[in-house]
Parts: sequence; C-alpha cells; structure tokens
Amino acid sequence: MKKLMMICALLFSVITYASAQQGGGRGGMMMKPEDRVKQLDEKLKLSEEQKTKLTTVFTEQADAMKKMREEAQGGDRDAMREKMQKFRTDSDVKVNAVLTEDQKKMYKTWQDEQRAEMQKRMQERGGNN
Repeated sequence: MKKLMMICALLFSVITYASAQQGGGRGGMMMKPEDRVKQLDEKLKLSEEQKTKLTTVFTEQADAMKKMREEAQGGDRDAMREKMQKFRTDSDVKVNAVLTEDQKKMYKTWQDEQRAEMQKRMQERGGNN
C-alpha cells in the first residue's frame, strides 16, 4: 500500500510539474491580449485609450493566429512561415498606428531586444537552423 501511495504521489508531482511548464516563459504572440497590453504599458506608459485600442488589436490577432494554425495543420511549412511573417508585419503596423512617435521608438528598441533574446535562447538549445 505504501508503494502504491508513493507511486501516486510521484506521478501527481510529475504531472503537476509538466503542466506548470507548459505555456511558461512564452511571450509576444502567445500571451493573452490583456497581458500583452500590460507588458507594453510597463514599457511605454500607455494612455487608457491606447490600452483599449491595443486590447482590440491583440484580440483580433489572437483569433486570426488561432485560425491560421488550424488551417496550417499538416500543410506547407514554408507557405505558413511566409503567411505568419506578413501577419507579424501587418500587426506591427496596427500597433504603431496607436503609439506616439516616442513610444514607437521605444517599441522598436524593445522588439529588437526581444528578438535578440529569442535568438540567444535558440542558440543555447542548439536550434540555430
């Protein structure tokens, strides 16, 4: 009986740990729209109007991204990559339309930092394709 309890406890802890790791550390497009706005507000000091507009933009992005992923199941990876790149560019245009000139500069700097961090993490994992 003790062995069974130990196995159950171990199994429970492994499942809990694994589920806690899913979604952790994700940023950018994978975050909830509200979390993305909060993150940008910390960096750019957004007005209430900007927060509202960006929440709408990010919600639309999340819905469109979900639809693209569903459509891409088992499809052409290169075509999907190209479509996603265009989507990111269009998204940046929408975000920049809401920001002031100073905020646009800070946003660009922040994006560059995020990309550099992502590349560094990929290289550390050996994922430099």
